[in-house]
Amino acid sequence: MSAQPVEAPTTADRVRQVTVLVGAAVAIVGAAYGSGAFGGQAIQDAAGGALAADATVVAPDGPAFSIWSLIYLGLAVFAVYQVLPRQATDPRLRAVSWWVLASMLLNAAWIGVVQTGVLPLSVLVIGVLVAVLAVILVRLVRTPPTTALQAVVLDGTVGLYLGWASVATLANVAATLADAGVGELALGATAWGVVVVAAGAVLAIAYAVFAARRPVVAIGIGLAMAWGLGWIAAGRAAGPLVDGTVAVAAGVAAAVALLAPVVTTLRARRG
Repeated sequence: MSAQPVEAPTTADRVRQVTVLVGAAVAIVGAAYGSGAFGGQAIQDAAGGALAADATVVAPDGPAFSIWSLIYLGLAVFAVYQVLPRQATDPRLRAVSWWVLASMLLNAAWIGVVQTGVLPLSVLVIGVLVAVLAVILVRLVRTPPTTALQAVVLDGTVGLYLGWASVATLANVAATLADAGVGELALGATAWGVVVVAAGAVLAIAYAVFAARRPVVAIGIGLAMAWGLGWIAAGRAAGPLVDGTVAVAAGVAAAVALLAPVVTTLRARRG
């Protein structure tokens, strides 16, 4: 039996690879600069401190944002990985690479919008970012990874990115409402804080169920959401804005986010 012929890369493949590599470099450097990595204004100080660790009861404590270093590293490795000659015709990379680049550009745009102080627009941008990452998740779930390395570089990075962006979206919405003077509405800050972290737990379960056949991306999402929710709990337990009720609720939500993908992926494997 003769071997299957190797598909030759097209011009579109090469353009995609180079554009994603260059675009990723620009987006990552731009995001780092906009976040204050090179001496500019830090995100927590932008928009009058609306996104600071003590701005709302669902704001993650400061150390939570260190996860961006890991996400940026994963995105940089992905950009290099996808440009390798033998990856040009990979069907999964063809399906998601442009979307990954779009997500990086949206993240840089979100930082720029926050620095201008237009919080309602920042909610729209981060909402679109999560939607783009959800599209990537759907495409990753449809097709198994080509190699174990691809699973780590692509699925693992997207999982962390989507999980953290989802928690950040909840915090962003809460910060925007609080900045507009309607954050507590009729329930009060504590009750709304519990509602928000409970929504995070429900979302984590939904991701875990949907991605159960792809354990790397499912667990990546769970880890990042548990990290974000856990730092909300830490901030409410010992930070400048203490709220014991939200601290407990966020801690429970973090445990749910951590355990949900373990349970669903094990069940999928047994099935």
